Amino acid sequence: MTDYTPRPEHRFSFGLWTIGWQGVDPFGVATRTPMDPAYAVEKLAELGAYGVTFHDDDLIPFGAQDGDREARIASFRKALDATGLIVPMATTNLFSHPVFREGALTANDRDVRRFALRKVLRNLDLAAELGAKTYVLWGGREGAESAVAKDVRAALDRYKEALDILCAYCRDQGYDIRFALEPKPNEPRGDIFLPTIGHAIAFINELEEPDRVGLNPEVGHEQMAGMSVVHGYAQALWHKKLYHIDLNGQNGPRYDQDFRFGNGDVKSAFLLVDLLENSDYDGPRHFDFKPGRVEDESGVWESAKACMRNYLIFAEKSRAFRADPEVAEAFADARTDELSKPTLADGESLADLRAEEIDLDAAASRGAKVERLDQLALEHLFGTR
Repeated sequence: MTDYTPRPEHRFSFGLWTIGWQGVDPFGVATRTPMDPAYAVEKLAELGAYGVTFHDDDLIPFGAQDGDREARIASFRKALDATGLIVPMATTNLFSHPVFREGALTANDRDVRRFALRKVLRNLDLAAELGAKTYVLWGGREGAESAVAKDVRAALDRYKEALDILCAYCRDQGYDIRFALEPKPNEPRGDIFLPTIGHAIAFINELEEPDRVGLNPEVGHEQMAGMSVVHGYAQALWHKKLYHIDLNGQNGPRYDQDFRFGNGDVKSAFLLVDLLENSDYDGPRHFDFKPGRVEDESGVWESAKACMRNYLIFAEKSRAFRADPEVAEAFADARTDELSKPTLADGESLADLRAEEIDLDAAASRGAKVERLDQLALEHLFGTR
């Protein structure tokens, strides 16, 4: 039987806000008690994770005094040292406090924007101290419900200004940190700025230091927008902008369900793992999910284990799929290898191209041979091959 035991070399990581989610939703209060960050680190290490990530407010309650802040950081650092877990990524909560109700880095209120920047800068210093290499920015409150209430062009100017300031700060401080924007189409705002991978890539190209800024796409967020997760991640890879990833489960364009990875659209999850495992992505396999509100703490750890186990199962199925001779034959029949060949070969001229003829009837009648290839992928996913 295959061993699906997670190990640090698999580079699995979890946010404190995931396993620490108390089950609060818009219709009900918490169903679980708060979880101490140091305890969370210890449990994740026991399960085979290699990293833990955090918002500033996950680790230090909003408005905590300096003494309390330092004590909480010391406790967290002690747990990291004891377990060997690392902090590959950190981020800032710019969405929970009422001050951010209308936005943070793009708020109409200039005082709020300045406060948001100070909050990010302070946590950037902590992230650098803890060795984080990626800093995620999710603009959950950067948006609007009424188009008349927000000058989008001015908001994007302010978003760019904030990223330019943060990039310059990291450069000046000598921090080895890259930023990763996390797109989402809506929720909690009616419409969020930079709603998809494509929007975010276009925005990054306008920054002063575009090489320092990439993406942290989330499975559920892309599916909420009705996008292909696999195509989106592949395009981010093509742009060399896949700096970090959030893995979870989602069923179509609904609210943000944040199921454990593998639950929801199973075929997309399998093909996404196939893409990641056959690419040059070497970052964390980070899980941004919410354990079911119906569970107690034991269910929290069962779902965390399942995220890692499901990834490893998909990875094994991907290897078997790619090694299957019948699959190789199906790929050839579908002419997938031809897509990697330049349309105009070295040394060919446009005159050569224009002089060439095609048998249109033969080409038009030729099937793409995709159905067989797709069915073989499903059969490997189903475990029948």
